[in-house]
Amino acid sequence: MINTVFTKTFDAPTIDKNEILRYAGVKELTRDLEAILDECICEIEDKLTYKVCYAQFPLHICDAEVDLSFTKVHTDKLKKNLSDCHSFILFAATIGIEIDRLISKYGRISPSKALMLQAIGAERIESLCNTFNDFVSDEYGHTAPRFSPGYGDFPLEVQKDFFRVLEPNRKIGISLNDSMLMSPSKSVTAIIGISGKEQVLKKHSCSQCNKTDCSFRRKP
Repeated sequence: MINTVFTKTFDAPTIDKNEILRYAGVKELTRDLEAILDECICEIEDKLTYKVCYAQFPLHICDAEVDLSFTKVHTDKLKKNLSDCHSFILFAATIGIEIDRLISKYGRISPSKALMLQAIGAERIESLCNTFNDFVSDEYGHTAPRFSPGYGDFPLEVQKDFFRVLEPNRKIGISLNDSMLMSPSKSVTAIIGISGKEQVLKKHSCSQCNKTDCSFRRKP
């Protein structure tokens, strides 16, 4: 098992206000909402960190299970996702705890700001994951869409194995509770398959997701 865990800190990705509004469920942007958005961005922007820890592992796919080297799982969806891959990157990413503190603060005094901060957090962690995905593609070659525990038939309980291997609590400050919830809340763990085939998609996208009833799904 290859278990060297690396850590990397990225510069802040460019903020996409349209994505933030999509996560906030805003259909029509008013001046008041735009002012709230700008205020929230200004307040949180310099408080965020963009940290990832990761490791590469060999991959073995059998008829009944996916062998991830550090654990074996029965999951048809992950098996399909990794079908053209010879190895994978396991990673954990976070934008830090400060946004959780602000969400808690404004949850008591300004629900509209709390909602906007939730949406900013969702956009920021997704942007960090996309940035890391690009880094993996540049460093390791063509990649499959990232795949997280809890999606489809990939059991959420595998988070315990992810945390045991990566030790993100010690490396980048992410903890896991008994309900498999991470803190900071704007954190992600996932697998990125690595393939020598050019047709494997590099990025995670709504078009690759079969959860068509997702409220955050982008329009075609």
